Amino acid sequence: MIRALAAILLLCLGINVQAQQEPLRIGFLTVRTGPLAAGGRQMEEGINLFLKQRNSTLSGRKVQIFFADTAGQPAQAKSKAQELVERDKVHVIVGPLATFEALALDDYVLQAKVPMLPPMSAAQNDLAQRKQSDYVIHTYGTAAQAMYPLGDYAQKKLGVKRVAMVADDFTYGHEGAAGFQKTFEDAGGRVVQKLWPPLNAPDYGSFIGQLKTSVDGVYAGFAGSNPVRFLRAYREYGMKMTVFGNPTLTDEGILKNMGDEALGVYTASWYAVDHDTPDNHRFVASIRKEYNVTPGFYTAATYTSGLWIEEAMKLVKGRFDDKAAFVKALHDVKLDHGPMGPLRLDEYGKPILNVYIRKVERRNGELVNVTVATYENVSQFWKYDAKGFISGPQYSRDYPPLRFAEP
Repeated sequence: MIRALAAILLLCLGINVQAQQEPLRIGFLTVRTGPLAAGGRQMEEGINLFLKQRNSTLSGRKVQIFFADTAGQPAQAKSKAQELVERDKVHVIVGPLATFEALALDDYVLQAKVPMLPPMSAAQNDLAQRKQSDYVIHTYGTAAQAMYPLGDYAQKKLGVKRVAMVADDFTYGHEGAAGFQKTFEDAGGRVVQKLWPPLNAPDYGSFIGQLKTSVDGVYAGFAGSNPVRFLRAYREYGMKMTVFGNPTLTDEGILKNMGDEALGVYTASWYAVDHDTPDNHRFVASIRKEYNVTPGFYTAATYTSGLWIEEAMKLVKGRFDDKAAFVKALHDVKLDHGPMGPLRLDEYGKPILNVYIRKVERRNGELVNVTVATYENVSQFWKYDAKGFISGPQYSRDYPPLRFAEP
């Protein structure tokens, strides 16, 4: 009897040791092909640097990472997520890159009960905001969130009165433009035109030719490699209106491929490479040393996702096996360190964070984004009532409506 009890005890101890030795498996949805691949490469650089600095170990548990290429396609993003969960048995997913990919995964991660940390999110259309899923944790802002301060800044600080808009015809483009339009018009400005080139537009000439030249500024919302092509064509057509854009328009990952066409462009982002903190200085220096590039927001996004998971692992003392406790910890994290600045989640699982207004300048022969204003503690709701915001019309290609269209 005593021997039997001892054997059972040893078996239980063995199972416990084995469980403690199980690595944390992270599924990483990246983009390696298609027009969004530049952002995918930066995402991988961010997470790889983070794991290298930690020797692929968090709270005493080894970390394994599994990469999957979504090609920036919602259907492929879902199938790759299923492979990561069902074949690779991942405990948490980082990614995907694009808003419309993340929307395609909401139902699946809820069903699979695997937490997902996308670096980009939609404004109103996803389950996290309607608080139907505890498994979507956004450590980076919504598509509209960074554009609220930019619309406010353009009207109130720069005195811009009339703007034409041109943006990629997909969810990220729609919702970023909507955020800018909302605050710009609330401040007294007018959006008089909206144009929607397809994401894979071969040429922007026909769209630029339609832009009204009498406006004070142009909002340009482009992602992947499209900003380079748009801004070059914009200048080649002799356009002089000041350009305002989303984080990806002059992100450091593609700014290096631009010339004078980028000078004077204003953008807003949740990350600023010149953010003057010791944590950001170390981050920038490490990325430059490791990859010989200047980090952009995609790089900072997934590095921050790593920090977020690290803090959650500390809260559960490495016991991610307790899924309920781990998911709760992912919601309870508050970051006061890292390259982005302070970061915490609202009750809907979306971040409250700083937004930086930048302007492209040439310094020491190099194009750089220079921070000209910082908006602190920006919510996904800006300064609007949260319940009214959620119950109101959802941001889309047609909302807010074009109330001030000019012939």
